[in-house]
Amino acid sequence: MARVFIFMMDSFGIGGAPDAADFNNEGANTLGHIVDKFPQLRIPNLSSLGLLKAASEACGRPLYLSNQPQAALKFPSKYGHAREISKDKDTVSGHWEMAGLPNLSGWGHFKPDYPSFPEDLVQKIVKESGIPGILGNKAASGTVIIQELGEEHLKSGKPIFYTSADSNMQIAAHEEKFGLNKLYALCEIAYKHVQPYNIGRIIARPFVGEKNGAFTRTANRKDYAAQPFGETLLDRVKSSGRNVYAIGAINDIYAHRGITHPIHAAGLENLWSATVEAIRTAPDDSLVFTNFEDFDMLYGHRRNVEGYAKALEAFDAGLGQLNQLLKPDDVVFITADHGNDPTWEGTDHTREQVPVLMFGKNVHPENIGQRETYGDIGQTIAALFGLQPFIKYGKSFL
Repeated sequence: MARVFIFMMDSFGIGGAPDAADFNNEGANTLGHIVDKFPQLRIPNLSSLGLLKAASEACGRPLYLSNQPQAALKFPSKYGHAREISKDKDTVSGHWEMAGLPNLSGWGHFKPDYPSFPEDLVQKIVKESGIPGILGNKAASGTVIIQELGEEHLKSGKPIFYTSADSNMQIAAHEEKFGLNKLYALCEIAYKHVQPYNIGRIIARPFVGEKNGAFTRTANRKDYAAQPFGETLLDRVKSSGRNVYAIGAINDIYAHRGITHPIHAAGLENLWSATVEAIRTAPDDSLVFTNFEDFDMLYGHRRNVEGYAKALEAFDAGLGQLNQLLKPDDVVFITADHGNDPTWEGTDHTREQVPVLMFGKNVHPENIGQRETYGDIGQTIAALFGLQPFIKYGKSFL
């Protein structure tokens, strides 16, 4: 029986979202603008799967890469592009929609200016957790605000609270001096108190260092996501008796639901290693789902075009391992959850279409064109597993 693998390239948009103007993102194009800056970008395996063709169709302009080496990957593929119908352009919405559960109502959001968080909410969190107060209380870049307030945090013991354009409350604290477990416990308290505000995620952001300008975030981030408001693909696969491997942030994004094997990993190299190990060991009829978060976290939000380009090349090189690992009936999907154009103003996600690539030895090659929702992927995977189709959203492209 076929095994299915989903490689979620977090934030890897390809432009052309029909509603981009509603988000002030008209013209945003993560891949297109990276290619403009680096026309010799080396992604032969992704290119062989039809990525550039899909991206050209999505954004309405041809994308070319010069001097591409020969692709190592030798599988036929379907390729296309999907628009998002969820009302927000955040990680949770994109992942849930792909799994058959679009967020059509949208999330609640905290205001960007100081104070972002209502005073009564702050006081409830402070009282229950016993912390002496909070710092920040505004929208900010996480890497910037820890340099701004890290020393004050160490002196006062007050954690740093901030938000972004997405639906979240983020809490940063020193991993060693404040304590990782204490930070996680604080986030659990905060998660409980933000429920009336319909907030998508609480994010624990531990960091280390001794002085402003030298603080660095660690790999021990933890997300506390809202519970899915309906059945997802992962729930359906698990309830059918199959194994569901969640690698990286997937376990948190789906609020620990529909998962049999949560696997912690962070960083592109470690995520690939964990994925390869799962490919080697997962039994037949399994679903393996990896979130490759570096594209978003390290390069998109930080507007690091060169770093994003190098990460794409590293990811593409990882694909070359699959020739020797995949079984004849295995099927792999490569997609994304939203855009995060590293050339765009600000630091927030961008509303874009995403690639939909499907490959495997027995996949019939085809241009599947425009997909009207990310949910087409979940519907297709349900069909591969012989599960009942999702009633409301998504159309299989088998």
